Amino acid sequence: MDDNNLIINLLDLTFGYPNRPKVLNKLSLQFYRGNRIGLIGPNGCGKTTLFHIIMGLLKPSTGSIEIFGKPVKKEKDFYQARKKIGLLFQDSDDQLFCPTVIEDVAFGPLNLGKSTDEATKIAKSTLNFLGLTGFENRITYKLSGGEKRMVSLATILAMEPEILLLDEPITGLDDKTKAKITTILNDLSISCIIISHEIDFLAKTTDFIYTILNGKIVIDDKMYIHQHVHAHPHGVNPHKHQS
Repeated sequence: MDDNNLIINLLDLTFGYPNRPKVLNKLSLQFYRGNRIGLIGPNGCGKTTLFHIIMGLLKPSTGSIEIFGKPVKKEKDFYQARKKIGLLFQDSDDQLFCPTVIEDVAFGPLNLGKSTDEATKIAKSTLNFLGLTGFENRITYKLSGGEKRMVSLATILAMEPEILLLDEPITGLDDKTKAKITTILNDLSISCIIISHEIDFLAKTTDFIYTILNGKIVIDDKMYIHQHVHAHPHGVNPHKHQS
């Protein structure tokens, strides 16, 4: 693929938690603009750890990380990278910390330098895109599990990221909410890596499925070819896309 479109480049990453075997063992991954990758593997194999390393929340013992063509080593490097990457945590309670929905969704745009009015407008637009109009003043901790998941997704989409890292986005949800999230992801034209144990979900939302096994990435030869109609949450004209 074109190296100009290489947006995450991980080389020989090694990581282990104290007093435990290595989780990642010289793992490498090249992720290109436009890729939609599913990531599977047994519990404890390092899927979530990999996301946290990409975001700078954990530091590998060996290896190098480049994001958007630039090496990222120090916190200031990761701070800049995080402006373009949206991480959906596995537990929505780790994502939501403001009293109301509108405050949580506006928090990201405010941190990106938007004015209060601009951030509120973006937050409302994002909630509308996700079918959450009317949730603005809902109390976050009183939401159902599925509602928290949707609002968590809204918090990262409001930042208009170029990459989505989604950690088990449909685990524990009812079929209706799963279907809604599937449709939303297929309506987005954002490069993404999705961790999930549900192969059917990944088959509907990604083009490639990779496995973490023995601390390394294993590429599945099967590619899922499908059609989407993509739209940006703040865009006007959806465009058809065929993978």
